Amino acid sequence: QVQLVQSGGGLVQAGGSLRLSCAASGSIFSINAMGWYRQAPGKQRELVAAISSSGNTIYADSVKGRFTISRDNSKNTLYLQMNSLKPEDTAVYYCATDRQIGKDSNDYWGQGTQVTVSS
Repeated sequence: QVQLVQSGGGLVQAGGSLRLSCAASGSIFSINAMGWYRQAPGKQRELVAAISSSGNTIYADSVKGRFTISRDNSKNTLYLQMNSLKPEDTAVYYCATDRQIGKDSNDYWGQGTQVTVSS
């Protein structure tokens, strides 16, 4: 049974940094693309960043140059390093599998973690 367990998140000041982690069970991690999504109150869920099984990456324009997605296949873990955080980054963040990078064909989701950036 596949599970994605998230950790990290919390309250930080504008300009600060935070790292999110997503640990996967089962044998699907290394053969799937992975993505980070976020949803703020009153807004639709959006793709923040994604990474293929071979390491190719995609970023939303709003986070380019500030966020970095990475994966450690030996540990079955996905990461999102968030630097220079802004209040508009405030949202619930989710990790998910994707059958192909950036295609939003998500089979499994993490439980979500709150990120709040104060001004």
